[in-house]
Amino acid sequence: MGLNLDVETPHILLDYERMQANIRLIQNIADARGVNLRPHIKTHKCLEIAQRQIDAGAVGITASKVDEALVFIKNGIRSVTVAYPLVVASKLDRLITAAHAYNADLRLIVDSRTGVNTIAAAAEKHQKQVDVFLKIDVGLHRCGLTEGDPHMVGLVQNIVQEPTLNFVGLLSHAGHTYGAEDMGAARKIAQEECETMMRVRAKLEGAGIDVAEVSVGSTPGTLASDSYDGITEIRPGNYVFMDRMPLRLKLIEPNQIALSVLATVVSQNSDYFIIDAGSKTLSSDQGAHGMSGMEGFGLAYPADRFENRDYEMIVAKLSEEHGFVTRKCLDLEIGANLRIVPNHACVVANLLDTYAVLKDGHITEQWDIAARGCVH
Repeated sequence: MGLNLDVETPHILLDYERMQANIRLIQNIADARGVNLRPHIKTHKCLEIAQRQIDAGAVGITASKVDEALVFIKNGIRSVTVAYPLVVASKLDRLITAAHAYNADLRLIVDSRTGVNTIAAAAEKHQKQVDVFLKIDVGLHRCGLTEGDPHMVGLVQNIVQEPTLNFVGLLSHAGHTYGAEDMGAARKIAQEECETMMRVRAKLEGAGIDVAEVSVGSTPGTLASDSYDGITEIRPGNYVFMDRMPLRLKLIEPNQIALSVLATVVSQNSDYFIIDAGSKTLSSDQGAHGMSGMEGFGLAYPADRFENRDYEMIVAKLSEEHGFVTRKCLDLEIGANLRIVPNHACVVANLLDTYAVLKDGHITEQWDIAARGCVH
C-alpha cells in the first residue's frame, strides 16, 4: 500500500481503522464482562474520537481537568466524570454552571474533608445535587484513601449527610500496572485492585452505607484482567491509540498501535539521524506516571517501512526541537520521512494541534485536538 503523507512535520498520524478496532476491542470486553465503559478522554482530547467511543457503546467520558471536561460538555457529551480531586471553588463554579446549562450528568471524586466541603458549598451555591465518588488508593500512591484509612467511614458518612451531595460509590486507578514487569504482573495488579475495592465496599456496606458503583480503570488492567467481579465500570484511556507501554507488556501487537508521529530527517552525523521532533513533540516520558522501563523515547521507521523490524531504530535522545535517532547502519537521505511510535501517546496528543487521519494510506481529514492545553 502506497503512502500519501502530504503534511508538514512533525505531525500526528492517526490510523483510523486501527483506532476503530481498538474502540471495538475494549467495548467488547466491557460488554462481555457486563460493565459500563467510560473512557478517559485525556488520552485524545478530541471530539470526533469521543463521539465514536459513545457511538460504540460508552456510557459517557472521564476527564482529568475542569476545562478539559467543559470542551466535551459544551459539545454534546451528556455524562462526565471528572476523576481529579477538585478543591478550588472557581473551578467548581465553571463546571457546575456548564453541566446545568447543557443538561449534563456530572460526577466528581473526593479523598479529603476539604474536597467534600468545597464541593458541597459549590453545589449549595448553585442549588444542585452533585454525584460524588470516594477515590481509593489501590497502590499507585498518588490520590485517594488507602483501604485501612481510619477516617474513611466518617468521610463517607459526611458525604451522605450533605443534602447537596449524592454518594454513588468508589473509584480507583491502578496506574502502577504501567510499571509492571510483564503481562502476568499486570494481571495480578488488576486483580488486587478489584479485591481491594470489594473489601472497601464491604466495609462501607457494613457501616450501613450503600455503594451503588465501583469504577476502576487503566488500559493495561483492562487488557490483562481475567474478570471484573463486583465492578460496575471501567475507565481505560490509552487503548484508543495504544503505544509502547502496553506493547512492552506484550498485551498488544504492534499492528494495534494507531498513533504515530511523522517526522523529517533534517541533518545527520556518524551516530544519528537528526529529526524535527524533539521533546516538544514526543515528550520526555519513558513510561506513565514518571515510571521508566523503555529504551529511548520512541521507535522510528522509514515512512515506507513502518513497523518493519529490519528498519527499526530508537529515538535515543531529545532536545526541545530535535530528536536523535540511532542510525543502525541505515542510510537515509536528508529530507526523508520517519514514522515514530511514541512511548506515551497521551502526552503527544496534548503537544500538537491536530490529528492527520490516515485511511488506506492517505490522509483524508484533520481532526482538532480540541481540549489541548486544558490543564485548569
